[in-house]
Amino acid sequence: MTPRFPRLLTGVGTLRRVGRAAKSLGGHRALVVTDPGVEAAGHSARVVGHLELAGFEVALHAGVHSNPTTQDVLAALEVMNAFRPDLLVSVGGGSAMDTAKAANMLFTNGGEIADYRGRSTPATPLLPSIAIPTTAGTGSEVQSFALIADAETHRKMACAAPGAVPDIAILDPVLTLSLPREITAHTGLDALVHSVETAVCTARDAGSSALSTEAFVKIVTHLPRVLEDPEDLDARDAMLLGSMKAGMAIERSMLGAAHAMANPLTANHGIPHGLAVGMLIPHVIRFNAAERPAAAIYARLVRSAGLRRSRSHAVLAEHLADHIQELVRDCGKKTTLKEWGVAQSDVPALAEDAHTQWTAQFNPRPVDVAGFEALYAAATSL
Repeated sequence: MTPRFPRLLTGVGTLRRVGRAAKSLGGHRALVVTDPGVEAAGHSARVVGHLELAGFEVALHAGVHSNPTTQDVLAALEVMNAFRPDLLVSVGGGSAMDTAKAANMLFTNGGEIADYRGRSTPATPLLPSIAIPTTAGTGSEVQSFALIADAETHRKMACAAPGAVPDIAILDPVLTLSLPREITAHTGLDALVHSVETAVCTARDAGSSALSTEAFVKIVTHLPRVLEDPEDLDARDAMLLGSMKAGMAIERSMLGAAHAMANPLTANHGIPHGLAVGMLIPHVIRFNAAERPAAAIYARLVRSAGLRRSRSHAVLAEHLADHIQELVRDCGKKTTLKEWGVAQSDVPALAEDAHTQWTAQFNPRPVDVAGFEALYAAATSL
C-alpha cells in the first residue's frame, strides 16, 4: 500500500501560515507539543500566537525530553485529557513529533503505547495534526512511526498507525537557525544515515530508492555548508528537504544495522542518536559492501552526488565509508565510541541488544550476534 504523506508547506517564512493551515483541518482547540529548548528559542510562542490569531483556543505542553520515553507520552496524554484538543501541533525535533503521535494514539484509542508497536491499525481515527520540525534530522514529520523508549527498560519501540502521519508539515528553515552547531551536526548525520540505510535495506522499492538518492545528494552536499556557515538559509532549506525525503524513504521501506546498533548505545551510554549512527555507518557500509548488490547501491549514491568517479563498486563503497567518517570528525568533539566510554568488554551485551532491534532484520546482509560483535569491536577500536 502506498503511504499517505502530509501536505507540505516549505521555504523561508512558511511558519506564518500555520494558522490558516490549522483552520483547513477544522476544530478550534489546538494543543502545541514541544520541548524546553524550542520553547526557550521562542518558536512555540510564535506558533501559539499564529494559532490564536486564527481563532484557536490553545494549550502548550513543553515538557518533552530528548529520546522520549513512555513517561513523556503519559505526561502529554494527561494534558490532552484535561484540555480535550481537536488538533495537535508538534514543534521541535523527532522527540516532540514522536511524543505527539504516541499521545494521539492513546488519546483516541486507549491502551498502552506498547500496544501500538510495529504497524498497528487503531479502530478510531486519530486527531488531525500539524508537524513543524526545528531540526533537519529525523524526518518524523512525514512518518507514521513514533520512536518511544520504555521508561524502565530503556528499550526503544517503533510504534505506528496510519493516521499518525501528520496532515500538514511546515518546513521553515528559519526555525533551524537557533540550533547549536553540535545538534545541527548530529541531526544532519541522522538524516544522512537514513538516506544510506533506506537505499540498501531489504524493504526498499523503486519509490523509496529514488527518495533515498535525492535525500543523500541534498544532505551530503549541504551538511558541510551548514556546519561551515550556520546562517546559510539556502543550505538549511536544502537540509530540511533532504531530511524530509529521507523520512519518506523510511516510511516506504525501513532502516538497517546502524540504527539497530545505535539504540543500545543511546540507551546505555548516552550517545546522541545521530552521532551514534554516524559513527557506526562506515563500518556497516564496509560489512554490507562485501556483497555485490549493496556495493552497487553505495556506488550509485557516490556517483549521484559527484563525490568520486570509478568503475569499481568496491572502491566507491569504501570512499562512501571514508567520506562519512570525515564528516563525523568535522562534527566536533567526542566523535569515537572510546571517547564516550564504550569498552571492548561492553561489546557482547551491546551485540545481543542490537540483534533484537526491529531494524536489524532489514539489513541487506544478514547480521547475527557474532556479526554485531565484530561491528561494535571495529567501531570501538578506533
